[in-house]
Amino acid sequence: MALIGVFDSGVGGLSILDEALRQLPEHDYIYLADSINAPYGEKSSDWIASRSMELCQYLAAQGCDAIMVACNTATAEAIAHIRNQLSNIPIIGVEPGIKPAAMQSTNGIVGVLATEATLKSDKFTALLATLPNCQFIKQAGAGLVPLIEAGQANGEETLELLAEHLEPIQDAGADTIVLGCTHYPFLRKAIRKLLGDSINLIDTSDAVVRQLKRKLEAQGKHLDADTCGSIRFISSKDAEMLHQMAQELMQSDLDGHNIESQLVNSFK
Repeated sequence: MALIGVFDSGVGGLSILDEALRQLPEHDYIYLADSINAPYGEKSSDWIASRSMELCQYLAAQGCDAIMVACNTATAEAIAHIRNQLSNIPIIGVEPGIKPAAMQSTNGIVGVLATEATLKSDKFTALLATLPNCQFIKQAGAGLVPLIEAGQANGEETLELLAEHLEPIQDAGADTIVLGCTHYPFLRKAIRKLLGDSINLIDTSDAVVRQLKRKLEAQGKHLDADTCGSIRFISSKDAEMLHQMAQELMQSDLDGHNIESQLVNSFK
């Protein structure tokens, strides 16, 4: 059994935790939400890198055997530095699934819905350069993360804003959309309502957790078991609200896990 740290700016990384609990329920998890500072996508690169490093160091100090940086923005801005500083444990990041999207697209036109910081990052630009035969319609989802954080993923205001963001992608004729922020899988229902069932929606949660599994197996820390490990929800803003949001947004049955909620204002 291992202790896995999962870090995000807010509730978006719950989509990664949800998949982790589906594939690897026997491990213990710490889910760390920096909700007091969400969203990260509109902050400076230096701030994102510094704060992400601080939070991952906190998780390492809790004894985590591996850390999932379940935030596309933090991965884009900080993953290399985090891996360099915490080289003794696996650090698994997330990035927009543009490669699988390019492979699945029939017409070669793919929409990428992500934060402004992710779309402008050097890491994302380099990733795009590896796929010159596909047309990518980049669209920043400004304003969507705060609405999801407020529990309004399927609300009317979210639907209206989402429609505005999806319009350029739809007008370009994209047949595939990359959900390039871990918050955005919680908009699947809203996207389907707007665009129908024919559009391909790509997120990388399954691939991220499979990578975690490989890392644990390499460490000899992955054991198949029928038990459910514990989950500690830690928030920089409201731990009880984080737990409540997890129950509302995640498909996993949390009742089988020993759950603890904790407010931590400082991660020094």
